[in-house]
Amino acid sequence: MSKIFVDACFGKETPYTPVWMMRQAGRYLPEYMEVRKQAGNFLNLCHNPKLAAEVTLQPVDIVGVDAAILFSDILVVPNEMGMKLDFLTGEGPVFEKPIKNQADLDALLGGDEAASKLTYVYDTIKLIKEQLADDKALIGFTGAPWTLATYMIEGEGTKTYNICKKMMYSNPEFLHRILAKVTEVVKIYMEKQIEAGIDVVQIFDSWAAAIEPAKYDEFSWKYMVEIADYLKAKYPHIPIIMFPKGIPAFLDKVYGNFDVFGVDWSTPMGYAKEKLGERYVLQGNMEPCRLYSKEATTECVEALQKIMGGKRHIFNLGHGILPDVPVENAKHFITECHRVSKK
Repeated sequence: MSKIFVDACFGKETPYTPVWMMRQAGRYLPEYMEVRKQAGNFLNLCHNPKLAAEVTLQPVDIVGVDAAILFSDILVVPNEMGMKLDFLTGEGPVFEKPIKNQADLDALLGGDEAASKLTYVYDTIKLIKEQLADDKALIGFTGAPWTLATYMIEGEGTKTYNICKKMMYSNPEFLHRILAKVTEVVKIYMEKQIEAGIDVVQIFDSWAAAIEPAKYDEFSWKYMVEIADYLKAKYPHIPIIMFPKGIPAFLDKVYGNFDVFGVDWSTPMGYAKEKLGERYVLQGNMEPCRLYSKEATTECVEALQKIMGGKRHIFNLGHGILPDVPVENAKHFITECHRVSKK
C-alpha cells in the first residue's frame, strides 16, 4: 500500500502532500463511460467485480492520484438489507418500498447477515489489490447511517428531508432504531472491506447539513463515532476519514477516535485548521467547479498550501468531481498539488 498516503493520514512527515479526488471513477472519464456501457446500468457495474475494479483503477492510471477509491455505491448496504433498489435515468436511486413502520424495519436483514451478502464488493477489493501499484493506497467507504437512513425513509433523494425529519421530531425513538440497525450492518461491512484489503476507511455523511446543529450529534455524528470506535479497536493501523458535508457550524462539536477530517468546499480551510488542525489531519477542500479553470485551480491549490504549510493535510476536492470537467484539468490539479507540496 502507499506508505506516503497512509503516513499522511496519521499526520506523519511525508516527501509531499498526497492528493486524491472524490468520485474518482465517473462520467468525466470517457474510459469509464465505455465500461458503463458494457455493464448495462449502474447497479450492474457495482455488482461486477471485474468491471468495478477496472473503473476504480482508471483515475489512478489516467489522472495520477495517490489513492484509489473503491468503485461502489453507498446504497448497496440497504439494498442487501432487503430493500429493492433501482437507479432510474434522470431520477437517480429509488427504493421500491421505503421504511414506514416497525414491521418494515423488522423485515430487513441486520448485522453480519446483511454484510455477508456484499461479496461482490469484497471480491472487487481483492481484484483491485492484485493490480494496484505498491505506491498507491485503496480507500474503502460507506455512507454514514444518517445519510443511508434518509434514502431508506424517503425512498429517494430529497431536497427537504421532510419525511425523515418529521420522524426525527415526532417519533425519534423509531428513527434511532433505524439508525442503530444500519450502524450494526455498516460496522461489519467496513470490517469485511478491511479484511478484503482496503488501506483506508472513509465515512461519508452527504446529508449532514440537513440536521440542525442541536440535533446533529444525536442523529448522525454519534453513530459515525460508534463505527470508528468499533473499527479502531480491531484495526488501529487503518486510518479513518470522516467526511460530513456542509457542517461549518458544527466544528466545535467534532470529537472521536479517527484520523482525518474531510473539509467540504463551503468550510474555510483556515477556520477548520483553527478548530480541528491540532487533533486531526485535514483533507480537502477545493471547490470542485474550480476544475473548469486551470488558473482557478492553481490559485486554490497555492492558497491551501499557504494555509496548511504542507502539514497535516491531504489535498482533495471539497466534494465530488463533476461530469463535464476536462480530463486535462483534473490532471492539472494533481500536478499542481504535487508541485506546491514539494516546495
